[in-house]
Amino acid sequence: MRPILILCISLLFLSCKNEEKKEVDSNSQEIGESLKIENAHGFTISKFDGYKILTVTDPWPNAEKSFKYLLVEDDSKVPSKIEFDKKINIPVKRIVLTSTTHIPSLEALVEVEALVGFPGLDYISSESTRALIDENKIVELGKNEAINTEILITLKPDLVVGFAIDGNNKTYNTIEKSGIPVIFNGDWTEESPLGKAEWIKFFGALFDKTEEAEYIYNDIVKNYKEAKQLAQSVDDTPLVIAGSMYKDSWFVPYGNSWQAQFIKDANAAYIYKDTEGSGSKALSFESVLNDAQNADFWVAPGQFQSYEQLLETSQHYKQFKAVKDKNVFTYSNTLGATGGVLYYELAPNRPDLVLKDLISIFHPELLKDYKPTFFKPLD
Repeated sequence: MRPILILCISLLFLSCKNEEKKEVDSNSQEIGESLKIENAHGFTISKFDGYKILTVTDPWPNAEKSFKYLLVEDDSKVPSKIEFDKKINIPVKRIVLTSTTHIPSLEALVEVEALVGFPGLDYISSESTRALIDENKIVELGKNEAINTEILITLKPDLVVGFAIDGNNKTYNTIEKSGIPVIFNGDWTEESPLGKAEWIKFFGALFDKTEEAEYIYNDIVKNYKEAKQLAQSVDDTPLVIAGSMYKDSWFVPYGNSWQAQFIKDANAAYIYKDTEGSGSKALSFESVLNDAQNADFWVAPGQFQSYEQLLETSQHYKQFKAVKDKNVFTYSNTLGATGGVLYYELAPNRPDLVLKDLISIFHPELLKDYKPTFFKPLD
């Protein structure tokens, strides 16, 4: 009787879970399936027969509106009365991106050849995408602040994936007036490493590869959790400082930031773990020296690539234990062929690799012979 009872309870639980995944389109009364989003807070995807609804709830910090994108597989199955901000036919064939963080998702989904234009090609570090650039298959669109809309329009993309710090963007308005839809990607607003990486499902929906995106993301989550568990197997928790000086202030990540989460999950103690906020916390050099002079490690020291550069800026850095012990690690030395920093492009998409890098720094005995992807010792 006991196995039968357990089976009945399990079936009831599964039935309840399936009910939770159903969503009603208020305009069509059609029942859709809410696709699984585990860690990201900025978007949702609902699947209906012949179309999907992609809703971006956090397009930029403190946004007061969300955007509802209608992704159409079969026009004949879309209800006549349905509200949306933009309509996109999927799978997308030609796309313009505006952030290097978008590119790894296209590569993982084997869709990078759909990329026809990008503002600031020199910032792209990926070898496979750079090969397409060298073949003139991806067109330079100028700078993000001033995209060359004339060239962009001649490319005839199916859509432009943009990002914004607020709702005011004259360039995007010009693009939309030409009939090309612009949709917002808010991956950068996520506060957790796995939340940022989950935006691959955003691109999975655009290319009608939701299952592939789910599989890729699950593999990243698995690798991340295994690395985190490995880090927790040791008792040592070294003290860590992060960030760097800019002009008269030392900018450090807040304790609730994704950077601080990496340090915590790598089983290290971040000096400013108890702080909360968005962006970075500005402190005086004297304040950081007082708090972090005896920190064991210093990670992400800005654009410094060598100790020589560091000390040329200020000899006071010699007072830090991490500098004395040569325990300063940077991602600024890992560059693409044209000088783009790989970390800015790939790290949000592959948090498992970032975490392993930090574990290899803080607990080298756990990952012997490990070759870091991003973080390397200062020269």
